Amino acid sequence: MSTKIPLQAMHRLPQYLQYLKSLPKEGYISATAIAEACGLNDVVVRKDLAAVSRGGKPKLGYVTETLTRDLEQFLGYTDVNDAVLVGAGNLGRALLSYSGFQNYGLNIVAGFDTDPRLIGTEIHRKKIFPLSEMKHICARIQIHIGIITVPASQAQSVCNQLIDCGITALWNFAPVYLKVPDHILLQNENMATSLALLSRRLSEKIQE
Repeated sequence: MSTKIPLQAMHRLPQYLQYLKSLPKEGYISATAIAEACGLNDVVVRKDLAAVSRGGKPKLGYVTETLTRDLEQFLGYTDVNDAVLVGAGNLGRALLSYSGFQNYGLNIVAGFDTDPRLIGTEIHRKKIFPLSEMKHICARIQIHIGIITVPASQAQSVCNQLIDCGITALWNFAPVYLKVPDHILLQNENMATSLALLSRRLSEKIQE
C-alpha cells in the first residue's frame, strides 16, 4: 500500500473520516456512499481509499469500523503529538480551549506569551508561560510541534525561537510568509486567503 498520496487527496481524507465517525460502527460503507455524502466524484473517493486501506470488498464496500481505523492510522491520529502554542490572544485562547484536537492526535500542553497579565494563568487547564521558559519546557517534554498565533510582525521571530527550541513542525496562523530551513515542516492557515476564495466563489455564484 502506498504511503504517499497527492496533497489534494490528503485534504479529502479527514473529510471522509469525519463522515465515517457520524455512522454506526457496524456494517459496510461504499465509496459511492461516501462520495455522495461529501459531494465528491466516486472515482476520486475510490482511488483515495484504495491508497490507505485494503479492506474494500466487491459489492459490499468497506467495513465502517475498519476503514475508520485505517484512515486514523494513515493520518497519524492514533499517535498523540504534544505541541506548544505561542500567542495567547483571542485565537490562541480559542485553540487552547478546543478539546477536539485530541481526536486528531494533537495535544497542546502549554501556551507562551509576553503579556505579564497572562503569564501564570491557565486556559482550559493549560498554563501560560513566559517565552524565556520555552526552550527548557520543549526540551524536557520533547515537543516537536509549535503553533504560532501571534501578530504578523512577531511571527518570524517566534518561528525562529521555536526552531531554536528543537521544534521541527510549525502550524502557522499568522498572516505572513515565514522563512524556515528545509528540514522544518510548515503548514500555513491563512484566513485571509480562505476568505478571499470564499468571497470569489460567492461572487461567481451570484452572477450565474
